[in-house]
Amino acid sequence: MGANWDDLDVTRDPDRPGRYTGAIADRWMLAVVPQGGAVAVIAARAMAAELAHPEQLLRSFSAVFAGQVATGPVEVDVAVLRRGRSMSQVTATVRNPGAEAGLTAIAVYGGVRRGFAFTGRELPDVPGPDEVRGFRDPLPEGVEFDRPPMPFWEEIVESRPAIGRPPWEPFEDGPAEMAYWYRLDEPPVGDDGFLDPAAALVLCDTMPGAVGQKVGYEAGPWFGPSADYTIHLLAPAQPGWLLAHNRAHQAGDGYASVEMDLWDVANHTLIAHATQVMFFAFGV
Repeated sequence: MGANWDDLDVTRDPDRPGRYTGAIADRWMLAVVPQGGAVAVIAARAMAAELAHPEQLLRSFSAVFAGQVATGPVEVDVAVLRRGRSMSQVTATVRNPGAEAGLTAIAVYGGVRRGFAFTGRELPDVPGPDEVRGFRDPLPEGVEFDRPPMPFWEEIVESRPAIGRPPWEPFEDGPAEMAYWYRLDEPPVGDDGFLDPAAALVLCDTMPGAVGQKVGYEAGPWFGPSADYTIHLLAPAQPGWLLAHNRAHQAGDGYASVEMDLWDVANHTLIAHATQVMFFAFGV
């Protein structure tokens, strides 16, 4: 895997059963905290190491953010709730050393089982990644827009919006919906040639955009930290462009309910579905 993903690896603590250590690099920072998906990757990698069942893949991951996890050293405490022959359940908490709380997750790992196969979601009809302007492209001539540097979008994830209005265009009321083409600069690829689950964990934790599309840039500066984060990993994906379809269902009382579908368009495959409750922080 590339260096951007190696720095989310964990190491077993030989003196503490179920304890792992790692670190979060500054490149994973967003507005005020590291990207939540990166913290989720650390938890998932510690859980997989403790479970030690490589034939059981990560199927479902649910987390609550009970405390901020800052960049720098982290500790992960893992407990296997049940180690089954075809399905297992594991919990983990990621926190900075000395912190009372951080991210606490529960995950289901499972092998291939007999069952049915179908997809009930629809792949949105959008322009291809070569037909739309990307986050890294220069601003259109005559546009002045304050866009502070973010290593996450400049070094880790390339983003090209396919549904939605750029923030410098006049606001028009419409659906709380966005779609993005995402491509990883250094995709984490496993021995089987498919993306590591870490890719989906990171890419799906980018859901506030749909809310921004609904309220408009004129609402002023705000940030949407995660209260919780749930992702279902449904199918493997090849490296390359992936399409993230993001919608917000409801906002009120300072919270919003949002969701993300992640598609491998080349193979017409839904690879992950995620949901989240986010809350609003202003003046960031």
